[in-house]
Amino acid sequence: MDKYSFLNAAHTSFFAEMYDKYLTHPDSVEPSWRAFFQGFDFGMESALDEVGIDTQSGTATLSNGHAVEIPETLQKEFQVVRLIDGYRSRGHLFTKTNPVRERRKYSPTLDIENFGLTEADLDTVFNAGEIIGLGSNTLRNIIAHLEQIYCDSIGVEYMYIRSPERVEWIQAWLNRNNNHPDFSSDQKKHILKKLNQAVSFEGFLHTKYVGQKRFSLEGNESLIPAVDTIVERAARMGVKQFVMGMAHRGRLNVLTNIFGKAPKDIFSEFDGKDYEQEIFDGDVKYHLGWTSERTTENGNKINMNIAPNPSHLETVGAVVEGITRAKQDAHFPEDFSKVLPIVVHGDAAIAGQGIAYEVVQMADLDGYRTNGTIHIVVNNQIGFTTNYLDGRSSTYCTDVGKVTLSPVLHVNADDVESVVHASLFALEYRMRFQRDVFLDLLGYRKYGHNEGDEPRFTQPKLYKAIAKHPNPRDIYAEKLMTEGVIDKDYVRQLEEEYKGTLEEELEDSRKEEKTEITPFMADEWSGFQNVREWEMMDPVDTTYDRKKLDTIAETITTLPEGKKFLRKVEKLVSDRKSMYFETDKLDWAMGELLAYGSLLQEGFGVRMSGQDVERGTFSHRHAVMKVEESEEEVMLLNHIAENQGEFQIYNSLLSEYGVLGFDYGYAMASPNTLTIWEAQFGDFSNGAQIMIDQYISAAEDKWKLQNGLVMFLPHGYEGQGAEHSSARMERYLQLCARDNMYVADVTTPANMFHLLRRQMKSNFRKPLIVFTPKSLLRHPRAVSSVSEMTDGRFMEVIDDQSVKADKVKSLVFCTGKFYYDLLAAREELGREDVALVRVEQLFPLPAEQMREIIAKYKKAEEVVWAQEEPRNMGAWAHLLMHFEEARTFRVASRRIYAAPAAGSSVRSKLRHQQVIDYVFDKTKDNMTRPATKN
Repeated sequence: MDKYSFLNAAHTSFFAEMYDKYLTHPDSVEPSWRAFFQGFDFGMESALDEVGIDTQSGTATLSNGHAVEIPETLQKEFQVVRLIDGYRSRGHLFTKTNPVRERRKYSPTLDIENFGLTEADLDTVFNAGEIIGLGSNTLRNIIAHLEQIYCDSIGVEYMYIRSPERVEWIQAWLNRNNNHPDFSSDQKKHILKKLNQAVSFEGFLHTKYVGQKRFSLEGNESLIPAVDTIVERAARMGVKQFVMGMAHRGRLNVLTNIFGKAPKDIFSEFDGKDYEQEIFDGDVKYHLGWTSERTTENGNKINMNIAPNPSHLETVGAVVEGITRAKQDAHFPEDFSKVLPIVVHGDAAIAGQGIAYEVVQMADLDGYRTNGTIHIVVNNQIGFTTNYLDGRSSTYCTDVGKVTLSPVLHVNADDVESVVHASLFALEYRMRFQRDVFLDLLGYRKYGHNEGDEPRFTQPKLYKAIAKHPNPRDIYAEKLMTEGVIDKDYVRQLEEEYKGTLEEELEDSRKEEKTEITPFMADEWSGFQNVREWEMMDPVDTTYDRKKLDTIAETITTLPEGKKFLRKVEKLVSDRKSMYFETDKLDWAMGELLAYGSLLQEGFGVRMSGQDVERGTFSHRHAVMKVEESEEEVMLLNHIAENQGEFQIYNSLLSEYGVLGFDYGYAMASPNTLTIWEAQFGDFSNGAQIMIDQYISAAEDKWKLQNGLVMFLPHGYEGQGAEHSSARMERYLQLCARDNMYVADVTTPANMFHLLRRQMKSNFRKPLIVFTPKSLLRHPRAVSSVSEMTDGRFMEVIDDQSVKADKVKSLVFCTGKFYYDLLAAREELGREDVALVRVEQLFPLPAEQMREIIAKYKKAEEVVWAQEEPRNMGAWAHLLMHFEEARTFRVASRRIYAAPAAGSSVRSKLRHQQVIDYVFDKTKDNMTRPATKN
């Protein structure tokens, strides 16, 4: 026992501090101390005298068997430390954060009896108060301090964070002023001004546009002063650009009162006026994006962007992260913190939508990190008509934030000063640690899902309470009047002045016959043109100087000296050198890499991401090579020339929806970067269908928004089953209309080379969908010469140069890999009377070129459309819609099926061969008969 007599001699504050450290980060405590504290905890939890702490004698049994006498005062200190830890860990469960509902009850509570303390201890002075900045103090004062920090209008979750530095910073921040705001009179008046704008704007719309949907912010108006504070303070901290994404709830308010969109433009949209521009169809007012330059109160100029969003609520989060990363790469590569992303969520959406998890998981990944996002939840406690108890299983809607060990602050949205205070915490945390942080603004929704909806059908009790509840401005004004900061006329004057401005804007709006949509991020798109479908067919010069291409080829076929690579890698690189400089037969990978190299040499950037893209799913690309022993990454494409563009390629997380959204956002903000997303198999792109439907195919028509994103979708029937055959080209082709995108299914490395170069060399941007090959990656006939790349161009249609037109009886149009299957069959059959013509671009369909080819083969007795996909899939329906002559074609395809392909390789080969047989012999009509067991 004498060995541990220091327990009596040392100051109890030292032990309290050590114990606090142990509770927060056990591994940071010296092992013998850790064993001692474990014994104490075990005894406290077990309440058994024979193990751990002997509550009668005040001894602890250590892991080595020693019994240590613990002075009663020290035992009490430890219990107070446990109480402090309880408030830190669970205080958020006992806050005053819900303005309209009674909080759920949680057990155990933070009552002192649960920590081995009694009322008799309340006036005892404990040194444990020092660890929360109070110094030695009574238990009564310690509890009051903890209640203010953790159980008032702000609930804080952070104790799961494993970084001692971050936890200590958070605790120090919370201890300042007891986690309560301390604003000057001027600051309070500014907060009131922004809150008045938020409240008055909604009230104005409610009276002027009765019954129209606006998805008002009422019940969560404190979002406006919160975001305003973040913008103003962030500008002082060096932030130069903001990128924000949010769904429709409160969006019009944010556009006007944060981003500076003129109210008259919003009024024009409410009035349903037609657009000045004819090139697009527009969208509802609460989906539109906006870009502006804001001058802050201290004279800083801030570039402000709020991304357009669809009704698919969380989709925009991924796009915002991509836009942010593109801006960071382009403008502030040395300091990502200068571009700040803010994503505003709904409570039901962040809890229910899987993409929220996908985006959160990107936060610290090399290819997707943006050095911290401020996530703000506009928490209505309801999703359309669904109560929160039916909307999630987790305690909080923000629990997804714990995946990345992000701090979460739950705030009563009626307490605007606390909301602003928490917003400052979020900003300072992001800027200090470059990590995500979550704010949960707990408010309510004053009306139904929209202003014409009746919420009392489903929540009569809640909406009875809401109907009587004052708005946050009036609550705050009453508080300021009590404090003597304002008088009773102050708010009336604020409201009259602001509404007077809105009246003037409304009057100006009604003088204009049409409304004009301002392009999003016009600053990034200077010099680019909007074009129509026929202009998309204009030829683009994609030739490339032979000497420059030689230099690129030499660079990407020479491994650095002094580094050891796998033999297979060395052979691969050697073979590439041989195919370029000796055999003049370039395979698919070489054509693709040369396309990137040529663009990089011209100063364009290239970014590719997706699952396993560095090597390539089918081991063809090897854009990144690993040194065998060290796994050092070598990217030869970044060593082509001085002042070249940057080549970036990233293996993504196992996500389609989130990653495609990120890369779409990246392409949106970086038109001079060839941005590519590759699906592991084309079939898997259906996991990102919302992004494809809402952004890729429709954004230019809805939002006047160009985007040059390229999608690589491996496609081809090689007997690998239903999920590894078809990229479902019919879905993309069904989305094609007018001038919204390119769709291609190319068959040669040279055509791929020119297709990718055309994407960047044109003076406009359209999404490009490419059905890329699998078996063709190494097909001996899918090769191109160097001259085809240097001197050629992209060919929308490739005619058959191996037959004589006047001998052709059957003209066959086909696309993609199926051409090579038909070519092999033709040679085997010796059929020189069959011409095989490849349609390389499916949209815009090269109809005139196809008509010229049909006219060329004037002796042909029939025209055939051949595809390896089932009749109800592939390009056939698209051809019928866009090519009048197709109605007379004979169609060779698989029958109509529900699944894209058979699981049995035997059955798959049989069906494939049946299509080929029918192409060459129309009497073998196995395609139109009812499906059999085969």
